[in-house]
Amino acid sequence: MPAPLPHEHLPSVPALTVESDDVQHEERLSERHVFNDWGMQGENLSPHLRWSGAPAETRSYAVTCYDPDAPTGSGFWHWVLFDLPASVTELPTAAGTAPDFKGLPEGAVHARNDYGIKAYGGSAPPPGDPHRYVFTVHALGVDKLGVDSDASPAVVGFNITANTLARGHVIAYYGV
Repeated sequence: MPAPLPHEHLPSVPALTVESDDVQHEERLSERHVFNDWGMQGENLSPHLRWSGAPAETRSYAVTCYDPDAPTGSGFWHWVLFDLPASVTELPTAAGTAPDFKGLPEGAVHARNDYGIKAYGGSAPPPGDPHRYVFTVHALGVDKLGVDSDASPAVVGFNITANTLARGHVIAYYGV
């Protein structure tokens, strides 16, 4: 039985619509979004994402990418981005990609992911069954999450969950 998805154990909230020009729901992740290290040779570009349907009281957004199938006992956080202004409803390809962060809005904050970097880190599963990559957008009821970029993904996730008004996701697969 596959590991539960991160939103399956969270309190129920209304759904956002999340779409991508780069990631098709339940399809294989492109090499453009695969890590360029750990034996992988991808481009490590964060994917384009757009969302709609947020409640009127939304004050900011967070974007995460999580692999629940990583052989760690706790999954693997690939992207932890928060404090996106409520006026932002789309991120271009490479917005989360270091060092340029092209198209990332001012004030947005990257927390350190499980690679140990403050940026998007693409998929890099070990050989075997494909892993799921859950790209989630969280509509939040606060302007600022109240944590800094050195917070762990678990601490950021705790604060995201405590302030989530709505969430939506797109899930891609990747394996070698």
